[in-house]
Amino acid sequence: QVRLVESGGGLVQPGGSLKLSCAASGFTISRFAMSWYRHAPGEEREMVATMASVGGRTNYADSVKGRFTIARNDTKNTMYLQMNSLKPEDTAVYYCTAGRSGLFPRRIADIDSWGQGTQVTVSS
Repeated sequence: QVRLVESGGGLVQPGGSLKLSCAASGFTISRFAMSWYRHAPGEEREMVATMASVGGRTNYADSVKGRFTIARNDTKNTMYLQMNSLKPEDTAVYYCTAGRSGLFPRRIADIDSWGQGTQVTVSS
């Protein structure tokens, strides 16, 4: 059974950092594209960062480039999102996802599994 469990969210001041973790079970994350999405109230769901299975290629939303870094530890079967220089507009529920293939997901239908989400709030 595929399971994705996020952790690491919380309240942080603007300019601060957080590191999200996503522990996967029931499958091997290195074989699939893994991504982080976020959803803020009143906003569209947004792909934040994604990592392809082959070569570890990454892709980021323009809004987080240079501030967020996606990574994975294949030994621990865990994915991470390091978030630096956080802004109030980064406030959202962040979801860990696994794709249906090893390629970058181009649409929601390319996502096979979602975690339960973790809240990130950036506020002074």
